[in-house]
Amino acid sequence: MPSSDPKVIIVMGSISDKEVMSEAATVLKELEIPFEMGVFSAHRTPARTAKLASEAAGRGVRVLIAGAGAAAHLAGAMAAQTWLPVIGVPLSATSLGGMDALLATVQMPAGFPVATVAIGKAGARNAAHLAAQILATSDDAVADRILAFRAKKAAEVEEASAKLASEQ
Repeated sequence: MPSSDPKVIIVMGSISDKEVMSEAATVLKELEIPFEMGVFSAHRTPARTAKLASEAAGRGVRVLIAGAGAAAHLAGAMAAQTWLPVIGVPLSATSLGGMDALLATVQMPAGFPVATVAIGKAGARNAAHLAAQILATSDDAVADRILAFRAKKAAEVEEASAKLASEQ
């Protein structure tokens, strides 16, 4: 649910990353967590990116999710400007298949951590789930929605297992 009062901000280094980073937005919508999403670049718009990160906490934002490929400095650039948790999503943008982005995102200097998830769409989804879990530590309604999501996933596994057993 895109919002003027977001709890999570999703950023990506390029509009070409939208397909992958929209996975995070889908999860946040499912969990009814207000968010906003935009294109910011550590290299092409450094002042704009720093401003977003440094002002986020004052706006009531609680978690930042940053997806970037190649050198993947976006999450680290944001972590340098805020005390809020930053979750990095490495994206595949070069012939290295995202491994360059993974290493650039995970190797942050001590004191400026970036929680890093898997490369690509699964990583974007998990970034949103991790953001929700962070929010749930102080919001029982979010915690309840996470538990309901997990119960639904467990029921789907049970149904699949029962179906498989009946086919034998």
